[in-house]
Amino acid sequence: MKTETTLDLILEPALIKEMFQFGEIKHFKEGDLIMDYGRYIRMMPLILKGTIKVLRMDDDGNEILLYYLSANESCSMAYSCCMEAKKSEVKAIAEEDVELIAIPHLKLEEWLCKYPSWKSYIMQSFNTRFLELLKTIEIIAFHKLDERLIAYLKEKQRLSGSSVIKASHHLIADELATSRVVISRLLKQLENDKKIILYRNEIKIMKEL
Repeated sequence: MKTETTLDLILEPALIKEMFQFGEIKHFKEGDLIMDYGRYIRMMPLILKGTIKVLRMDDDGNEILLYYLSANESCSMAYSCCMEAKKSEVKAIAEEDVELIAIPHLKLEEWLCKYPSWKSYIMQSFNTRFLELLKTIEIIAFHKLDERLIAYLKEKQRLSGSSVIKASHHLIADELATSRVVISRLLKQLENDKKIILYRNEIKIMKEL
């Protein structure tokens, strides 16, 4: 049975029909691995519900958060790997419970020629991800770690729609490519400044953040 999404407002009805005809609806629980490094990608995930985080690993095995994907968004890197039959250079994990439609790689190129809205969607997706990557690079290169932490918490709040963020100090440190000790110190300073309240594996964001 087809699930109603806001994609109906931007894609042709015939394309929507084909998506649910040839695609496969998949569900992932919070923390589930959706894509992993070094694996061939045979489908492009288009998110219907929930949020996915996309990470990249350096040569030393350190991971850093690249960006989040939420409802009606897709991973441009997955699209590129599908089209070029390449192994994945990123990892995608369900930030919360996720419902997505897995679109087979054989349909991706066909739809570019067949449906103008699909071409626009893909180009917009690449542009959005590119701008997000530029923002990530800018934050890493030009912002202090405390500013990066605040930006990270605000983005978590925006995506979840809640002032209570579920994240351990270790997880935040991994996603910001730093140490847990440093993150704990910065979080404690924010709590002392009455900008957050720390709980066990949870952070309550105050209005002053």
